[in-house]
Amino acid sequence: MEQYKDLRNTHETEYELIAKTFMGLEPVLAKELTQLGANNVQIGRRMVSFTGNKELMYRANFQLHTAIRILKPIRHFKAKSADDVYEEIKKTDWTDYLGTDKTFAVDAVVFSEEFRHSKFVSYKVKDAIVDQFREKTGKRPNISIANPDVRLHIHIAEDHCTLCLDSSGESLHRRGYRQESVEAPLNEVLAAGMILMSGWQGDTDFIDPMCGSGTLLIEAALIAKNMAPGLFRKEYAFEKWPDFDADLFDEIYNDESQEREFKHHIYGYDVDIKAVNTARMNVKAAGLSADITIEQQDFKDFTQPKNKSIIITNPPYGERISTPDLLGTYRMIGERLKHEFKGNDAWILSYREECFEQIGLKPSIKIPLYNGSLECEFRRYQMFDGKLKDFRHEGGIVKTDEEKRQMAQKHRFKKEREFKQRLEETEQNEEGDIRSFTFHHHDLEKREERSNRNIRSNRNNQDGREDRRGRKGSKKERGGRFDHGDRKFNKAERNFTKKRRFDDDEED
Repeated sequence: MEQYKDLRNTHETEYELIAKTFMGLEPVLAKELTQLGANNVQIGRRMVSFTGNKELMYRANFQLHTAIRILKPIRHFKAKSADDVYEEIKKTDWTDYLGTDKTFAVDAVVFSEEFRHSKFVSYKVKDAIVDQFREKTGKRPNISIANPDVRLHIHIAEDHCTLCLDSSGESLHRRGYRQESVEAPLNEVLAAGMILMSGWQGDTDFIDPMCGSGTLLIEAALIAKNMAPGLFRKEYAFEKWPDFDADLFDEIYNDESQEREFKHHIYGYDVDIKAVNTARMNVKAAGLSADITIEQQDFKDFTQPKNKSIIITNPPYGERISTPDLLGTYRMIGERLKHEFKGNDAWILSYREECFEQIGLKPSIKIPLYNGSLECEFRRYQMFDGKLKDFRHEGGIVKTDEEKRQMAQKHRFKKEREFKQRLEETEQNEEGDIRSFTFHHHDLEKREERSNRNIRSNRNNQDGREDRRGRKGSKKERGGRFDHGDRKFNKAERNFTKKRRFDDDEED
């Protein structure tokens, strides 16, 4: 087997990659990838496709703020039945990716009339891999749903199948700095996406007057200081791959050359002292106490800040957090912004149209975003002093060309459902789909052969790496992410549900 080449100095090892994200954040993620040096960046639905080498794959996991998962496609094929999937999966030499001493898991996302149950598809993939090992060696690798050495992802859109290696493992929104949480915390990836959408890069003070557990505050500090959000994670799935380059990842991890000084300050407020204490704990765990100040204060007591500032906040919607006077809360928000935030911009994420109406101010931009299963809107309010006509006459800009383009994206949310409706319970925003998306059609077989030639074991520095990254923040094991739909099964699927093929040495 050929020795592994330095991927930083060769263009031969560039391959296709997929970054998954939440609906509405695709353009932001595409911009991040372009700035990171990715090639062939293409926006899909809840995902962005791109090409890059191993270094870029490591950096994408480590440095992207708005990605929830980085996948590496290893096979594209067509299949019209479960047997076709089984046979195609067996065409890959799985000893290049797995050993009998390793564990693996398979996730599936399916949009097809032929394949009506994603869990059934994942078991067919598992069976093909296990059977190949048994035929070749008489032994087999085990399944581990919670913490596998290798996680595979198969996506089926009609008869088009894409098989990927999951290079991330645990979702990238789990940064590792969150020590405690409050009720209905804001997802870290969504928080980062909101900040990047606003255009804020640390050039003013930042305020969240309803900060909860401090997610927006911490993500703002990471963006302002250009710190990698992966600094706090203990591991990635690619660290368990046979061709893992520990030296390359150490170099990426310890590179602080792109970090910058933050000359302003970040302020967080909340009326709930428990939330304040939780936010302070999380900020301390992230090592950002010098940049972030958190105090107990009701928004109704908010006063005009001394310095130029931006507000980005996520008030309660009355869905998961009960609020005694929800509409009154939004009236108060509008009143405070109008009288105590002149000359600044405020961005508000909310779910109910009636709540926005109570603010009583005209937004200059509305951007649809999903917060979990809720289709929300992210609205900007420009708090200029005087009349809009005078503001424009003095050269004030209400909407930039980029913001006009973002507004035009609203049609993507209107095609199948109206604003402020929930996603169907069976639809997983985090899992994304790549329907109607054209992949980069490179010579996949040659690329797979080249990748196999470059695989070698490189684990000598693993113990030292674990010590180096032994930071605060615990990892939470997660279970399988299968779709338990109640749609009709075909004959093979019905048989599967009656008698599932569990092996004695599999984990439940």
